[in-house]
Amino acid sequence: MKTSLDSKFSRRNLFKLLGVGATAALAPSLAMRTEAATIPHVIVVGGGFAGSTAAKYVKQWGGQGVEVTLIEPNSSYVSPILSNLVLNGQRTTAGLSFGYQAQQNRGVNMINSSVTAINKSAQTVTLANGQTLSYSRLVLAPGIDFDYVAGHDPSLVPHAWQAGTQTNLLKAQLDAMSSGQHFVMTIPAAPYRCPPGPYERACVVADALNNARGLGATVTVLDANPGITVEADSFGARFEMYGINYIPNAVVTAVDSTNRIVTYQENGVTKSIDADVLNVIPNQKAGKIIFDAGLNSGNWAPVNPLSYESTLASNIHIIGDSQGTGQPKAGHIGNSEAKVCADAVLRLLNNLAPDPAPKTNSACYSPVSRTEATWLTALYEYNSTTRQMQLVAGNNYPYASAPSTRNYGDMFDWAGNLFNDTFS
Repeated sequence: MKTSLDSKFSRRNLFKLLGVGATAALAPSLAMRTEAATIPHVIVVGGGFAGSTAAKYVKQWGGQGVEVTLIEPNSSYVSPILSNLVLNGQRTTAGLSFGYQAQQNRGVNMINSSVTAINKSAQTVTLANGQTLSYSRLVLAPGIDFDYVAGHDPSLVPHAWQAGTQTNLLKAQLDAMSSGQHFVMTIPAAPYRCPPGPYERACVVADALNNARGLGATVTVLDANPGITVEADSFGARFEMYGINYIPNAVVTAVDSTNRIVTYQENGVTKSIDADVLNVIPNQKAGKIIFDAGLNSGNWAPVNPLSYESTLASNIHIIGDSQGTGQPKAGHIGNSEAKVCADAVLRLLNNLAPDPAPKTNSACYSPVSRTEATWLTALYEYNSTTRQMQLVAGNNYPYASAPSTRNYGDMFDWAGNLFNDTFS
């Protein structure tokens, strides 16, 4: 059962829980245990919330006793957090972009390239720029990849589920909508990145089209899941308020990208619907490098939650959206997992066991209009019997009792703290 909490104490705890994860008090002493003549090399692949946090804290806690290299093909990262506010003009992708100068300032080696191959036995990675690097420990945080259905061309029908160019494409299409037109979006089968995100987007778009611009547009949501997956009360009430046509159990099977027609199956019946603007969010899976390196089991990467070390290969850790622990896939918990991983990596490099009782926190604020937001959070702990992460007893996935303007203001404080902890 979920618990609705809306006290000042509960919201404040969201900010405090941003640091929940590794036992950081022990980590700085680990650097002193490393011999200078044999400085280990930790390579982190991926510069999003999980990867950037891991690189930061391995270096910050390991000091001169560890060399850290961050490999990321892009010179900056565009945050998916708050990116739905680009669609209604309240934020820009430029304003949600973060560079890596802070990493370099603390001594992290920054390489703008991508990993094309991992040699697990030799403990090396090969880069697209031709370099080959050796690692003592490798941390993979490649985010998500997509399973596109037949006919889906994201250059015509954006998913906008990786912030940046895709977000701006969807915004341009929404901006071009006129009176009485039809916006259709699809929600992938769980698990997917940011559980509240699609429902948040539907609310933000409906509010922008009809309340802000008065277009009288029709908004339809095709959800592959049997119902709203998170905060069903809050999002369900807002869907009703906005007149959103919500269709659960709608599994997308094909897309005509040129004519913006989506075909789906609803309870075994094949149907099609056309749109003036079509936003198809595909089903998701671990990043490509996970599959290329044979580190997946099904769509995700199995790991030991004590260290996030792969159960299929030693000395390789996988964090963020690609991990297969059953925890949500989102920026806040990716940051939390990264701290557990960073602490464990330093312990392992010093021949110490990982923390036997790590905790992680998942939290998210979701705007539902230009002035209101809701929130939810969850605290996870390690179960030594099942060897899995589970909700802390009595936590019950608390969430806001209703959207509010106060939550909307708190949302920017939460996001700002997370951005600062990850990228500064």
